[in-house]
Amino acid sequence: MTRNSVVTGDSSLNAERRARELRRLGDEGEIDVLVIGGGVTGAGAALDAAARGLRTVLVERHDLAFGTSRWSSKLVHGGLRYLASGQVGVAHESAVERGILLRTTAPHLVRPLPQLVPLLPNLGAAQSALVRAGFLAGDALRRGAGTPAALLPRSRRVATAEALRLAPTVRRDGLRGGLQAWDGQLVDDARLVVALARTAAAQGATVLTRVEALDVTGDSANLRDTLSGETMPLRARAVVNATGVWADEVDPSIELRPSRGTHLVFSAESFGGLTAALTVPVPGSTSRFVFAFPAAHGRVYLGLTDEDAPGPVPDEPKPTEDEIDFLLDTINTALREPLTRNDIRGAFAGLRPLLKTAEDSTADISRKHAVLHSPAGVITIVGGKLTTYRRMAEDVIDAAVARGGLAAGPCRTKRLPLVGAVSGAARDRIDAPPVLFDRYGCEAAAVLAAAQHNPALAEPVAPGIDVTAAEFHFAVAHEGALDADDLLDRRTRIGLVAEDRAAATPAAVAALASVS
Repeated sequence: MTRNSVVTGDSSLNAERRARELRRLGDEGEIDVLVIGGGVTGAGAALDAAARGLRTVLVERHDLAFGTSRWSSKLVHGGLRYLASGQVGVAHESAVERGILLRTTAPHLVRPLPQLVPLLPNLGAAQSALVRAGFLAGDALRRGAGTPAALLPRSRRVATAEALRLAPTVRRDGLRGGLQAWDGQLVDDARLVVALARTAAAQGATVLTRVEALDVTGDSANLRDTLSGETMPLRARAVVNATGVWADEVDPSIELRPSRGTHLVFSAESFGGLTAALTVPVPGSTSRFVFAFPAAHGRVYLGLTDEDAPGPVPDEPKPTEDEIDFLLDTINTALREPLTRNDIRGAFAGLRPLLKTAEDSTADISRKHAVLHSPAGVITIVGGKLTTYRRMAEDVIDAAVARGGLAAGPCRTKRLPLVGAVSGAARDRIDAPPVLFDRYGCEAAAVLAAAQHNPALAEPVAPGIDVTAAEFHFAVAHEGALDADDLLDRRTRIGLVAEDRAAATPAAVAALASVS
C-alpha cells in the first residue's frame, strides 16, 4: 500500500482546472481562508487549512515556488547550527520536522545525505574538536526527535580512503581522513512545493497561479487574473500573508531587510562523482562553512553566502562577483585542482527575510518564524526555513482559525503524506528507473506508462539531459505548469544552466502545445 493513500480527491493541477475553479470562485460567497503566496510556507498553509476541513483558496501571482522556495540549498537540516548558538528550541523543532519529512510527508523527495568535513592541515585540532562536538550534539538532536539511526546513521570519523571515496577531488597531501555526519537532502525544493499544492488541491483547496491579491484586508481581497486581466472580489474569514520577502508589500505594517544566499552550479564531473556534502570551513572562522553537494541532473551545488541585500526585492536575485569569488576561494582550500570561473555552469541566489525592529536594527528571524497580526487584520507568517515549513503552516492556520472563529478540525499534517509519497516494501514494488522515482515517487509509474504508450515521450528533451518529454507532459497535465519557464525553471531545474535551457526550450514549447 502506498503512503499517499490518504489523498482523497483529484490532485491534478492544470490550465483547465484553473479556468474552472476561477469561474466557480466568482460564483461563490465567503470562504474560510485565503492564503497569499505559493512558496513552501503558503502551499503548506493551504494544505493544513484544507486538511482541517476549511474552504481554502491559495493565490500566487507567478508560479508555485517562484520565489525563495526554489533557491534553497535543498538540504533538510536537523538544526545543529542553531544549537551552537543556544537556540535549543529551534534546533529541536528542526530535527523533529526533518524526521517527519523523511519518514512520512515526503520520503520519496527527501533522502539521507552524508556530510564530510575533511581533516586537512588547515583544520586545526581545536576546530576539529569543535566539529566533532557539534556532530555528537547532532546525534543527540536526532535521538531526541525520534529519528532512528537506521535512517540517519550516527556521526563518526572515517579513514582517508573513505573520505576520498565520498569526495574524490579533496586534497590528498596531509589528509587525515574526515568527520562524517548525516542530514537530509531534497531531490528538489520546487518539487516539494508542487507536491504540497497538489495535495492541498486533493484535500479540497483551490490553488490558483497567475492570480495576484490586491487591496488586501483581514477579510477581503480583490483577485486579478494576470493572464486575462479580469478581477473579482473575494471575502474570507481569515487572510494569511505567506509571501516571504515580499510580505511587506501585502502588510505595510512590517519592515523587512532581506539577506542573500548564493550558490554556484557545477557539472558533477568537476567534483569527480561527489556523493556527500563536502563541508569546508571558511578561513579565519570557527563557525562558518561552505558546502558542495550532489544535485539533480548530474550537477553539484556550491554555497552558501549570507550578504545584506537592501533595496527593492527582485523577482530573481543575482549573485555578486564578490560572492562568486568567496565561494570559489573557500572550496579551493580543500581541492587538489582549484576550480575556476570557467568551471561554473550556472548560479542562483535566494533572499532570506530579516525583520527590522523598532530600534532600527535587524533581527534574523529566518530560522525562527513569527506570526504577526497587522492593524488591518491580515495574518503574516515570516521567518523560518524550508525544513520547518509544516510547523510554520500549523501555527499560522491556528492563528487564522482563532481570528476567524472558524470551526476547524485539528492539524493533520504530521501524519499526512504528500502526493507521490511511498516507502518500504511498496517502494520496492514500483517498476521505474530510480531517477523517475526520486522525482515522482509512486507516480513514476504513470510517467513511465505515458512514455511506453507513446515512444516519442521516452526521448530526452535535449541531448545529455536526463529529463524525458513524458515528464514535461506530466507537468503540464498534472503539476500546474502553464508556460515554458514553469517547465524549465521549477518543474525541472534544467534552466539553471543557460546552455541546457536553450537546448530544452523547443521540447517545452512542444509539450505545452501537445497537452493543450
